[in-house]
Amino acid sequence: MRSFFKILLLAGCVLAVLRFDATAAEPARRIDVKRLSKNIDDVVVPLPNEIFGALNKLDSVNWKEFVRTNKGTNFTERPRIALLLGTVIADGFIAVQAEDAPSVKEIGQRVVSLAKGIGVGSSIVPHAKAITEAADHRNWPAVRQELDRTQNSVQQAMNEVHDEKLSQLVSLGGWLRGTEVLTAVVNRHFSADGAELLHQPDLLDYFQRKLHGMPEFNLPLLGKIQSSLVEVKPLIDIDSPISAASVKKINEITTRLDEGIVTRTP
Repeated sequence: MRSFFKILLLAGCVLAVLRFDATAAEPARRIDVKRLSKNIDDVVVPLPNEIFGALNKLDSVNWKEFVRTNKGTNFTERPRIALLLGTVIADGFIAVQAEDAPSVKEIGQRVVSLAKGIGVGSSIVPHAKAITEAADHRNWPAVRQELDRTQNSVQQAMNEVHDEKLSQLVSLGGWLRGTEVLTAVVNRHFSADGAELLHQPDLLDYFQRKLHGMPEFNLPLLGKIQSSLVEVKPLIDIDSPISAASVKKINEITTRLDEGIVTRTP
């Protein structure tokens, strides 16, 4: 899929009632996630720049607190590498929000290394170079654009060699990391508007279907993710506003899963 959460899914989810835009003087009463997203393959995929931008309009966020210094474990299993690659690309968007040039450049090199681990490194090298150059010049819009292109290139390269399932795992890893950070921000300064950004039931259904179609990946972590998504579903697939307690619970679940992705756990 095309965007980070496309990570995010493939990056997963932007204004039905009122808009968040650069000229908005009043905060929105309710956010329609579909207006902060693209519709790809009949799945609503949230765009990280739009989601994070909406959070910034709701409240001032110190993004530096969420920049991760742990590079993650080196894996040999391709499904694990794909999941980790998704989280690292998500970390890139977070580092851009923090305007942390050293972290952005380090993440760019990490992306190349992981992409090589699943056989698509050659398609990523030009993007990593562009990311480094743009970060050196503090050209954050250009960095965001290259991160998005990186995601697209990874997925296109994997699809061309019929590794669509690994492509889906990249998206899943990114979505989990993005959701972890989103819920951490909203949980700290809860608002119904921020919680509404989590309303992504169609995306959750998509990931559940895809995971069920990966029996050949004998990876216990995928089973844990499947069962955890079952826990998340009733917390976000509701007609009423998502509660503070639900946001906290989702954060606990995604934090646990993210730790399982970046560390050597079963």
